[in-house]
Amino acid sequence: MACAIIFIISKGGILMHLKELSIVQFDSFAKNFAIGSYYQSSNYALFMAECGYDYEFIGFVDELGVIKAASLILIKKIGFSFKYGYAPKGFLIDYFDYDLLKKFTEAILEHYKKRLVFIKINPEIAIGEIDLFSKITNYNQNIIVRDYLKELGYHKLKDNKYFESLFPRFNGIINLEEYSFQTLSKNTKNKIRKGIKKGLVFQKVDREYLDVLFQFVKRKKEIDRYYYKNYYNVFDRNGMADLFLVKIDYEQYLINSKKLYDEEYNRNLEISKKLIEDSNEDTIKKKMNSDRVLLSYKNDIEIATKGFQEHQNTFIAGAFVIRYLNRVHLVISGFDQQYKAFDPNYFLHYQILEYYKNQYKFVDLNGMTGDFTKQNPYYGLNEFKMGFKPHLYEFIGEFDLVVQEHPYHHLIKKGLLAKEFNKKTKD
Repeated sequence: MACAIIFIISKGGILMHLKELSIVQFDSFAKNFAIGSYYQSSNYALFMAECGYDYEFIGFVDELGVIKAASLILIKKIGFSFKYGYAPKGFLIDYFDYDLLKKFTEAILEHYKKRLVFIKINPEIAIGEIDLFSKITNYNQNIIVRDYLKELGYHKLKDNKYFESLFPRFNGIINLEEYSFQTLSKNTKNKIRKGIKKGLVFQKVDREYLDVLFQFVKRKKEIDRYYYKNYYNVFDRNGMADLFLVKIDYEQYLINSKKLYDEEYNRNLEISKKLIEDSNEDTIKKKMNSDRVLLSYKNDIEIATKGFQEHQNTFIAGAFVIRYLNRVHLVISGFDQQYKAFDPNYFLHYQILEYYKNQYKFVDLNGMTGDFTKQNPYYGLNEFKMGFKPHLYEFIGEFDLVVQEHPYHHLIKKGLLAKEFNKKTKD
């Protein structure tokens, strides 16, 4: 890519110019930026090119050649004759440096004034942290960036509580330096233990198993299997992609089930003896509960025996992960609903945390909602992720930098913006 100078502007007497960057220049800057994201990388640009976007890497450079800000700009056609730009996770810039942000914005507006109608950004700036118990948000000084952007002409889009925007506005991030099994919620720990008792096994696999993963996630989004294959392959070129599956070890499942059955059978006998001596209501309830548990273990033994004898190789859950800088991103995960009673998703996420805990600093759980009521259709998702005790952040949201006012409002009036950006996500 050519590195032609695009636009020159003075910043406090220092000449700054906007220029196109090479892949090497951009990636070098991005990897050394204070808050990096794999969405602002050449890998993501190449992946989005497979999804129908063009892309450019731009940098704001001083007269000494030092890059002060940069961004991947994805470009796509909208309507019959218009195009828009998108800087995923926002520009790589110090948003607190108002003067730099102002000059960078002016340079972008000048450069794209005849080519794009608007540029969408969704900066990865946490404006508050939500208490996991009270669900109250404690806002921080980062909220001033929202005012800066509005002052500079960025149009703040409606805040979303669910998954209506390109990225969730709420997200759980686990600090692996704080993480341990004991920090997890009681319910989460019990479900992980249950998965272990069911003989679940965690495996790192290669790209040949992407079709297996797709069977677990296809209900979540209206996306075909090639989307995730391209996604994986682009990042795997640089060793940044991992694929994990969970399967049932029927031999271990059988051993565990027989042990549990024997233990409960002996307990049941003791309860029966007490029942003969004194048939009080409490003992009757214990006997009935023990009978149900025995029946459950007997059913487990039958399933495990059949699977073991038939040499079944049953995968029931999986996840696609990208590693970038000091963070692990859970791009997508899912499980076979037929095996929901095995709690494979809890086991899967626990094993992922264990796998990376000594290698990386953070695990990004990839989105939650801001509605913590039981009426929320995503209540179960929220409770699942909060059981791993992440830091729950509220981010700044989405903004459109309008480059051409009239075409922008035309796109709104025709419903083309809503059609382009309203996500279709299933629970």
